[in-house]
Amino acid sequence: MKNLLTTILALALTAASAAAQNRMSLEEAIHAARHQSVEALEARQAFISTYWAYRSYKASKLPSVYLYGDIMNFDRSLTLLQNPEDGSLKYVSSNNLQNGVGLQINQNVTLTGGTLSVFSDLSRIDQFGGSKSLTWYSRPVTVSYYQPLFTYNQFKWDRKIEPKEYEKGKRDYLEAMEGITINVVYAYHNLLLAKMNNDISQSNFENSGNMLRIARERLQLGNVTKAEYLQLELRMLNDSIAINETAVQVREAQMVLNSLLGYDESFEVVPQISEELPDVRMDYDLVMQKSIENSSYSLDNQLSLLYAESNVAVAKASRGFSFALNARFGMSQTGPEFPQAYKNLLDQETVGVTFSIPIFDWGLGKGKVQKAKAAQEVVKAQVQQYENDYRRQMYTAVSQFNNQRQQCMVSQKAMRIASERYELTMHRFKEGNATVTDLNMAQTENDSAVRQYVSDVSNFWTFYYRLRQYTLYDFIKGEDLEIDVNEMIF
Repeated sequence: MKNLLTTILALALTAASAAAQNRMSLEEAIHAARHQSVEALEARQAFISTYWAYRSYKASKLPSVYLYGDIMNFDRSLTLLQNPEDGSLKYVSSNNLQNGVGLQINQNVTLTGGTLSVFSDLSRIDQFGGSKSLTWYSRPVTVSYYQPLFTYNQFKWDRKIEPKEYEKGKRDYLEAMEGITINVVYAYHNLLLAKMNNDISQSNFENSGNMLRIARERLQLGNVTKAEYLQLELRMLNDSIAINETAVQVREAQMVLNSLLGYDESFEVVPQISEELPDVRMDYDLVMQKSIENSSYSLDNQLSLLYAESNVAVAKASRGFSFALNARFGMSQTGPEFPQAYKNLLDQETVGVTFSIPIFDWGLGKGKVQKAKAAQEVVKAQVQQYENDYRRQMYTAVSQFNNQRQQCMVSQKAMRIASERYELTMHRFKEGNATVTDLNMAQTENDSAVRQYVSDVSNFWTFYYRLRQYTLYDFIKGEDLEIDVNEMIF
């Protein structure tokens, strides 16, 4: 009889001829999930949303150009006018057509929070009725500036926050991809374990049948008791039940993995066990360094502090004080003919400051500021606590991984020993030197050793990709994980 370990591994690495084309390694399964799963699509769309939000922010820093106008504005009505000499009021007939067009350029000033505008426009009024007339009015160049004073500068805070939000969006995407990988690792090895359990059940049923035939002969010779014979018969019946149960588990595990990979339920994946694990040992200092440099964790903390500080600035600006500077400088002219509207231009200047100061607000403004400051202090304390917890989390993750590779080596050796012991026990049973109890115990230990090895390999890859998710660093290649923005967007 072939070595049982060899049989089990061969069954795990091969499938029925109809499904042989679907043999898939763990790396291939991860690649499929990253490119075609629903979770990957959601992660990409979340990043694309962040990308365009950042593009909008960058566009807000550039000059914007507008074409505006008032076309075919016809007015025929009675208008109430007041005589400037005696103050009398009367209605006069208005019958005119107004047309105007202009071009305006706006530029937000990040440093001060103001808005600089330059525009040029031309308008025409056609007066109908008893006294027909035509009037042109031009403003070739006008420069205006609006500057809020002692208020919240949205442009300044956007400059601090938006680049970090965009960078966080990239890191969130990479971490989401690693999260998908971790789910695939679990589902992949869960299917592998289910298939191995099914293969073990079939192998055990076959071996139990062979041993039962031998026990039947030995029962007649008196070398096996009736109780031992029934015990072995019961074991074979349990193995037959296990075949059906494990077949259902295989189907369920297959459907879970297919869902992650983006395949329908008819697709059959044949998983392969990782016999050679990478020789990687994690260094805690390197893990912490890469985690701080690359992960979204540090950006989350920075953004939390920035938003808290921004909220304080908003509270201070909304205490009721309002000051604003308006200034406009330009040239203008009017005339009955178009050329005259651009001759002998007259300069025009408008400068003024508007303000609003609350006299009594019963402490409303101060209360808003103090509330925002209190919330800021809470955020600072939370960030400090998060940092302490995070360092402990990293230490645990590093320790788990470094121990797991050794655990895999031990469990692999234990699996080989258990398989060899099971083979020897079956051989001894055939020769009459082992009891049914010895045989059942050896079979149970062999089955347990195989399952333990698969579980340990699954944990190894789970711990590894968990550390990749924390650090966004490929420890095997020795390089940071990157995202190709152009490939995703265009």
